[in-house]
Amino acid sequence: MKNNVTMRDIAERLGVSSVTVSKALNDKEGVSDDLKQKIKTVAEEMGYRYNTLAKSMKEGVTYNIGVIIPERFTGAVQSFYLNMYQSISRALEQYGYYGILHILTNYDEKELNLPRIYVEQKVDGFIILGQVGKKYIEKMKSMDLPKVFLDFYDEHAEIDAVITDNFYGAYDITNYIVSQGHRDIAFVGNIYSTSSIQDRFLGYLKSLLEHKIRPEESMVINDRDEEGRYIEMKLPERLPTAFVCNNDQVAHNLIQQLKREGYNVPDDCSVVGFDNDVYATLTEPQLTTVEVNVEEMAGNAAEFIIEKVKNPIKTYGRVSVKGKIIYRDSVKEIKTR
Repeated sequence: MKNNVTMRDIAERLGVSSVTVSKALNDKEGVSDDLKQKIKTVAEEMGYRYNTLAKSMKEGVTYNIGVIIPERFTGAVQSFYLNMYQSISRALEQYGYYGILHILTNYDEKELNLPRIYVEQKVDGFIILGQVGKKYIEKMKSMDLPKVFLDFYDEHAEIDAVITDNFYGAYDITNYIVSQGHRDIAFVGNIYSTSSIQDRFLGYLKSLLEHKIRPEESMVINDRDEEGRYIEMKLPERLPTAFVCNNDQVAHNLIQQLKREGYNVPDDCSVVGFDNDVYATLTEPQLTTVEVNVEEMAGNAAEFIIEKVKNPIKTYGRVSVKGKIIYRDSVKEIKTR
């Protein structure tokens, strides 16, 4: 592969002018979408590298997008958000942008300290991945850069959001549990913690109500404290026949706790999760869960933030990406009388 591939090299390969190549690589008007994509594909195949610094100085942009993840979602045993960040970075690269990871510490979130990469003008916009507190959301609204929420939303913030279809994902998997003969079904998750957990809880409730199953307060089990740290779960005195967990890691933690207390999954009770992340297959038995379409969510977030950089008044609202149930071994059909 030739080093230092130029626009002229690409133009000669395709039989077009260098001006056409320049317009295509810089997303300028005057080139059809098909030709633009063809030029970008050939440029990548030939090993062309954008001179990002020169473009930045010329156009007044950094070609960087900050990806903010709250510290509580980046622990040693958590993988979902870091995997999502990798997908975001790959999606941004298709637009000639880099994703700069910023871990929002608990201290900075509490003290309402904005990221240094914003203060030092290192980025052109932000994707906020994972729910931050309402006070910090209010603080972020003061940042004069485009923003997109990913995997959560806030009804009081006029900020675009990309989420998985939490409500209907939980609704569908609870319906599946009911179809397997279960009627004593618990929900596991702190329903005051995040918008995602709240929507999954409401989907679970809708399924119960449609099947004329009366919701019980004792069947809502807390999984974390106010700081988002997982805690030992307090099981109800009457063990449910099934648990709907707000994510796979919680389902994994619950199964480990049930085993310590002498129960077997799924013989004594069934457990389902949400996300289809690494915990879904590490857990024994492997989890029936709702698969989140990480690539589509990351792709949407990347597309939205790039378009908002180009046109700051562009809005998308709240965009929901549908998931699907992955059936494994953690659910047992029970016979009803």
